[in-house]
Amino acid sequence: MNTLDRLITTFDLGLRTVFASPHAGRPYPATVRDGDMSDAEKAQAAALMRVNHVGEVCAQALYAGQALTAKNQGVRAELEQAAREETDHLAWCEQRIDELGGRKSLLNPLWFGGALGIGALAGLLGDKWNLGFLAETERQVGAHLEGHLRKLPEADARSRAVVEQMRIDEAGHAQTAVDHGAAPLPIPVKMAMRFAADVMRQTARRI
Repeated sequence: MNTLDRLITTFDLGLRTVFASPHAGRPYPATVRDGDMSDAEKAQAAALMRVNHVGEVCAQALYAGQALTAKNQGVRAELEQAAREETDHLAWCEQRIDELGGRKSLLNPLWFGGALGIGALAGLLGDKWNLGFLAETERQVGAHLEGHLRKLPEADARSRAVVEQMRIDEAGHAQTAVDHGAAPLPIPVKMAMRFAADVMRQTARRI
């Protein structure tokens, strides 16, 4: 595709990510049954899964932005493959939120737009930094998901199954980026990424 085609495709992705219900290419991991949960526990789980859903909205935008400006076709292909797996995560999180009686973040258009710009900037810096940004993003997401596994109500087996599969996939994406030549990011950049992610998580839990 030429640049105009990619821009149109990215715009379409944004509309579908924010306003449509995605369809997963893989089966829904939550094949287990939940234990008994109180209304408060369901609300807690729904808030955590809303944060995870926002993370997947951002992932769609980040990878789209990175692919848009990636210079190497092989790197672009890896980003697009990761994005397809993240679409599964987006669909699974939305399904679980619905099951828990929760709602998605009202700020999803803002999250998508901001992440798209960050991803495009990462791509402009060059492929090794583009891949480095992908690897670091996935490492931080993996750590975040491990934290959610500890925070979810003990009886919420279905959310745990979804989050665990997401964690496995994110680790795979990080390793793939490293295998393709990802450059380690400077510590200040990593810290800035963590700060931005913390702001997103705290906001998404409420709005």
